[in-house]
Amino acid sequence: MERTLTGILILLCCAFTWSCKPNRTFTESEITLIPQVQRMTLGESSFKFNQGTALIVENTEQEVIASQLATMFEKVAGWKPEITIGGTEGSNQVYFKTDSQLPDEAYSLEVKKNGIEITAAKPAGFFYAIQTLRQLLPAEIESSQQQEKVEWLVPVISISDSPSFKWRGYMLDVSRHFFPKEDVLRMIDNLSMHKINTFHLHLVDDQGWRIEIKKYPKLTEIGAWRVDREDKHWNSRPKQEAGEKATNGGFYTQEDIKEMVAYAQSRFITIVPEIEMPAHVTSALAAYPQYSCTGGPFTVLPGGVWPITDIYCAGNDSTFLFIEDVLSEVIDLFPSKYIHIGGDEATKTEWEKCPKCQKQIKTEGLKNTGELQSYFIKRIEKFINSRDRVLLGWDEILEGGLPPKATVMSWRGTQGGIDAAKQGHDVVMTPGTPCYFDHYQGPMDQEPLAIGGYNPLNKVYGFNPVPPELDAEAAKHILGGQANLWTEYIPNFKQVEYMTFPRIAALAEALWSPKEVRNWEDFSRRIQILMKRYDQMGINYSKSAFKVSAKSQSNPEKKQLSVSLSSELSGLEIHYTTDGSEPNAKSPIYTEPVLLNKTSTLKAVTIKNGTPAEKSLSQSFSINKATAKPVKYIIPYSENYKGSGEFTLVNGVRGSTNHADGEWQAWAATNMEVVIDLQQAMEIRSISAGTFQNAGAWIFFPKKVEFYVSADGIAFQKVAEVANDVDPLSADKQLKEFSATFNPTSANFVKVIAYKVGQFPKGHIGEGKSTWLFVDEIMVE
Repeated sequence: MERTLTGILILLCCAFTWSCKPNRTFTESEITLIPQVQRMTLGESSFKFNQGTALIVENTEQEVIASQLATMFEKVAGWKPEITIGGTEGSNQVYFKTDSQLPDEAYSLEVKKNGIEITAAKPAGFFYAIQTLRQLLPAEIESSQQQEKVEWLVPVISISDSPSFKWRGYMLDVSRHFFPKEDVLRMIDNLSMHKINTFHLHLVDDQGWRIEIKKYPKLTEIGAWRVDREDKHWNSRPKQEAGEKATNGGFYTQEDIKEMVAYAQSRFITIVPEIEMPAHVTSALAAYPQYSCTGGPFTVLPGGVWPITDIYCAGNDSTFLFIEDVLSEVIDLFPSKYIHIGGDEATKTEWEKCPKCQKQIKTEGLKNTGELQSYFIKRIEKFINSRDRVLLGWDEILEGGLPPKATVMSWRGTQGGIDAAKQGHDVVMTPGTPCYFDHYQGPMDQEPLAIGGYNPLNKVYGFNPVPPELDAEAAKHILGGQANLWTEYIPNFKQVEYMTFPRIAALAEALWSPKEVRNWEDFSRRIQILMKRYDQMGINYSKSAFKVSAKSQSNPEKKQLSVSLSSELSGLEIHYTTDGSEPNAKSPIYTEPVLLNKTSTLKAVTIKNGTPAEKSLSQSFSINKATAKPVKYIIPYSENYKGSGEFTLVNGVRGSTNHADGEWQAWAATNMEVVIDLQQAMEIRSISAGTFQNAGAWIFFPKKVEFYVSADGIAFQKVAEVANDVDPLSADKQLKEFSATFNPTSANFVKVIAYKVGQFPKGHIGEGKSTWLFVDEIMVE
């Protein structure tokens, strides 16, 4: 009996000791907030959420915000914190408290070991405090599945925070490729965690009209659909033929729009609609051709077009009545202060020929079609202003005179924004570099097909929307910045996520956090932790920042190559091989440039936690009889693509599918013809020329390649000819070696002639124009 009582007492003591065990204290390296907060002081111990934790709010607006956090716990923990409106502050609570002195989006977050207090002036501030609290909780809080054996601890911490810019935007192009309502709602959720507050929907373009307009049903009956050419490159898609059915597309009903708007509002995101005009409107004109200068007919375009010549008729009053009707329904659906009307890339060829447009120019006392566009935009602005909204347009609306109350979205660099701000107009900065998320984010030859450009994570992180040229007064007109995701080359939502995340995290920090708390090295650490949350959320994010890039230098005298390796994220370990095998944690660690003096395939990868963090880099180097030998260019290469100079074709470095990687020479509208001086008689049996095709960049394989040999460099004998067997409209970027093997022969000189395709093939956007020919290396064995 005594032993039994003793055992019970021991168990009770153990239970008491365990219950009194203090919550753990976090280190600063464990605090990984993105965007980084303004001020933060880390304390000792932590607060633990449990079944008894209560959320105490002051009103129904706060209740909606608190319920979002409570629902997350319900999914992952199996219990839901109780929400109470009204009550006094106590222990084991998250207590919401209003302080009207704070700015609208500001908040403070005080975590103590017995409770949490959130202070803000407006609902937005409380919402952003909850987003910060999410990131202080374990990453498993983001899961959609119940989690076992997770302690829901939050470090004792004091945070004071508010954004640097009030416009923190993201644009999704749903015209070039349509994404259903469910995808849009998912994107809104994921953007809100990053404290993005503006979602710009590009609803109209030549390739699809995506919003129901009840007065004009043909806009979605006809304008929302195009023929399916998804198997072809965007710029190689023939137009719709007579009798061909349009099956690719979709649109949002007005009920869909209302649901999306309400969902975004509950996450403090404003959806800004964009209805393009006066150009980028082929989808509208396919439905209502009477509002064009020519009367049509038009079909919705299945792919790229340039220049943009389909345009609304600016000399027809019925055009403006049509647009005003459309905008009336749009304004009724979207409570956004701003209505985006596009205004970009309008080629005015039709206006030059149109009698009605020319009459309008004379009637209004305008000088030219440039001023006619300004007249067009100003007339639309008057209507938008009459509905108590503000016209927003791309920076082309500056041309011919800016509408008096318009806000400018500067995309062609920052100059348009600078000019507008100096004139006293508000500006959203969204320059192509670094804000276009349709651009590549990693080594081009290792990435999915994109439109071009290069905006990696660190370039986005360095974005500052306020140009140094602006004085303090003009700088006040910079509302903030925005990422733009055009979707010509993005056919599904999985790829939308890949192009958006994690770059949106870098942009969010650039727009929210003050310069004083930002640095790339620390962000490199924090973004890797945020990616664990992305994993829990099921986001198909890019790991391009883990990829290895290579830069090589050739030493012609030693016939040697020096290859430098790097990765974008700081502090990563790179391992490599030179025999073509896949590198792993046991492969040599990169510490200095790798020297190569023979034909090799170098592969390299970053290692994280003992395993490869991403796919390996693979680059080939060819050391052969032509390496470092003099090259005579019978037909000069283009100055736009001159590679690394006169040894480019014989430097041993192979080009990638990035035609701007510095290893390609190119010929525009001409053949390629070069002679290589082997400098002595050599027995040779094969010659190869490396070439590239990217129909979207107007680069095509040669029609054929001819190979010649000579003893004196004057009289050449043809030894082989290789014809192209690849479809010029093939959508993929492709590398191809035109190689010939022949009986051994002695030669002092080798000549290679590559014959250009000539004009663009039928069905390509550049049909009838001249093509490019690209060559990276000539190899002789």
